[in-house]
Amino acid sequence: MNQDMHDFVTPACELLGLGEPTHQEPAFGWVRNELFARLVDRGFRSIALETDRVAAFAVDAYVREGVGTLDPVMRDGFTHGFGELDPNRRLVAWMREFNRERPPVERLACHGFDLPTETTMAPSPRRYLEHARDYLRSDLDIAAVAGEDEWWSRTEAVLDPEQSPGDSAGAVRLRCLADDLLLQLHMRAPELIAATSPAAWFETRARLTAGIGLLRYHARAAVRGLTPSERIGALSGVRDALMAQNLLDIRAIEARRGPTLVFSHNLHLQRNPSAWALGELDCRWTGAGRILDSLLGDRYAFVAGSLGRSAAIGLAEPAPGTYEAHLQERTAVWELTDTGLPADSRVRTDTVPRQGYFPLDREVLDGAAGLLHIADGAAVPAGA
Repeated sequence: MNQDMHDFVTPACELLGLGEPTHQEPAFGWVRNELFARLVDRGFRSIALETDRVAAFAVDAYVREGVGTLDPVMRDGFTHGFGELDPNRRLVAWMREFNRERPPVERLACHGFDLPTETTMAPSPRRYLEHARDYLRSDLDIAAVAGEDEWWSRTEAVLDPEQSPGDSAGAVRLRCLADDLLLQLHMRAPELIAATSPAAWFETRARLTAGIGLLRYHARAAVRGLTPSERIGALSGVRDALMAQNLLDIRAIEARRGPTLVFSHNLHLQRNPSAWALGELDCRWTGAGRILDSLLGDRYAFVAGSLGRSAAIGLAEPAPGTYEAHLQERTAVWELTDTGLPADSRVRTDTVPRQGYFPLDREVLDGAAGLLHIADGAAVPAGA
């Protein structure tokens, strides 16, 4: 049984993507924690999670500097409900203990790389732009241009282009103001960093970039004449492009300290185009992993996640002949393995939408450096 991630990491790898096929099986979080601890022994000094980058600043401040306490950090530092997951709580607590007696340069960092969006909701960019304005000591009245936050965060604002603020006069004006704020941030970088700190400057840039990303997301939501599939695919594409941008920014910050582990859904990390189908929806887009692959080459590696059976999501043993069934034959509890599976393997069809499970297929496997296969989620002990 192979449980050494290093076998799938080339010397050139700076960004290692570890995928999971569903967010609902906690075993992937427990195995991730174990693998990250081993990678730390080999020089990794940061992890990036599929949660809002700005919210995760609270997590990073806690694990690196001990700012705050664990319960509020888990509540406020994670989005998409990920702060409620026990493996994430254990990870944050472990990182804090690891860092407690170490000098700053050796401490582990915890980043988020997602947007603060859901499929049917995207917030107002106001507070992100206001943070940059205040840092620059400008007197711009962002709130007057943005209008009420609820105008942006309504479900209709994302799903109905006729009710979207994305192409309004206020949104166009905000994009101009945000672009100018970003230019000022770079033009004045020497004086701003001298007056504050490099960390404060980079955090401000990340917050401003998040606001600009939300403006782009809303602008895409305002596009008319798209089918529902085209619409969701386009919004997913914007989200993944911004995820990739965040990961590139994170690598720029972490470059001198060591490689970064990225943990997210396979759909975001795979090297091939991403797709999601449900009922009449058939959505396709370019995921973050495909973008990173084109920009980083062998500095990016992807290990795909696979699941045999799971009591947590009601997933039964895979049918013979499927990709997962072949992996079951050679896996006891969990194993890291290569992607060499029989050419005639089939995609499993026994899943239902509520499980959130995306079966293995060639789009996931092609280009993957390896596979993390969990044969039975219930067999992976908490804290594995």
